[in-house]
Amino acid sequence: MNTFEVYYEGNLRTKAVHLDSGETIITDAPKDNHGLGANFSPTDLVCTALASCVLTIMAIAVAKNGIDIKGTKVDVKKTMQPSPRMIAQIDVLIKFPKDYDSKIKRILEHAAHSCPVHRSLSDKTNTNFEFIYP
Repeated sequence: MNTFEVYYEGNLRTKAVHLDSGETIITDAPKDNHGLGANFSPTDLVCTALASCVLTIMAIAVAKNGIDIKGTKVDVKKTMQPSPRMIAQIDVLIKFPKDYDSKIKRILEHAAHSCPVHRSLSDKTNTNFEFIYP
C-alpha cells in the first residue's frame, strides 16, 4: 500500500510526495481555472493515471503469452464540463508498434477496459477507447 503526503505550496500549486520513494509531483491549477498551467493539473493526472494504468494492465495481461508491448503509445484528450466543473470525457487512443493476432488483441482490449483506474472513474465520465494496430 502506498502512502502520500500532499502540501499546498501557494498560488494554486501543490506538491505530492510518495513516501516510499521520495518522488514528488507538482500540480498547478490550469489557466482556464485561475492557475498558471505550468504543470499537470489534478484532472490531468486522473487522465494520465488512466493511460498509465491501461498500459501496465495490458502489459501484464499479455506477458504470459510472451508478448512485450514496449513502444506502445497512448494519446489522451481530456474534455472538461464547465458546471459543475468535472471531467466530462476522456478519449484514449492506444497506438501499438506492431500488429497482433485476434486472440492477443482481445486480451489487450479487455485488459484496457478492466484497469483499476478505469473501473474507479464515475459513470458520469465518458471514456472512449480506440485501438490502433499497424
